[in-house]
Amino acid sequence: MKKQLLASSLALALGFAASNVHAADYAIDTAHSSVIFKIQHLGYSWLYGSFDEFSGEFSYDNADSSASSIMVNINPNSINSNHAERDKHLKSGDFLDVSKFKEASFKSTSFEQKEDGMAVLMGDLTIRGISKSVTIDVSKIGEGKDPWGGERVGFAGETKFKLTDFDIPMNLGPASEEVTIILNVEGVKK
Repeated sequence: MKKQLLASSLALALGFAASNVHAADYAIDTAHSSVIFKIQHLGYSWLYGSFDEFSGEFSYDNADSSASSIMVNINPNSINSNHAERDKHLKSGDFLDVSKFKEASFKSTSFEQKEDGMAVLMGDLTIRGISKSVTIDVSKIGEGKDPWGGERVGFAGETKFKLTDFDIPMNLGPASEEVTIILNVEGVKK
């Protein structure tokens, strides 16, 4: 009986270990990653900016994409649109209200690999204390060893949402109701 129990326990432990063998945890390399936004300016041009302070980590399983996940924290006070007065306005209660809301975040709920090399990442985006489910179209940029012996993998993704989805009160006109977030994430295996 003891041998059977020991054999069953060992088989269970080995099965669990084998099921997790492909999953790898990565720290986001913020020096080689970016969180960029773009929004139309009055319908005449695109205004690009970034959030310069963010952190996070992700798990990526090449063999079983459903085991992949990501968590990113963004400091909204780090918004940079290359114009100090505009950045001050974007940090105000008209937009991000950084005095009340010190953090924005994204936490995935699912990752589905497609046959064409693309993937769909779903998760909860939180801005101004409001969480909404968003879908991010993702492509894998590359994966492999770096010159220092580490392992890296990189992805790019994009999503859109309306400013009103997160109770941003400033009305910029019909051409500027929607903002696009562009994510470029490079991870270093822990």
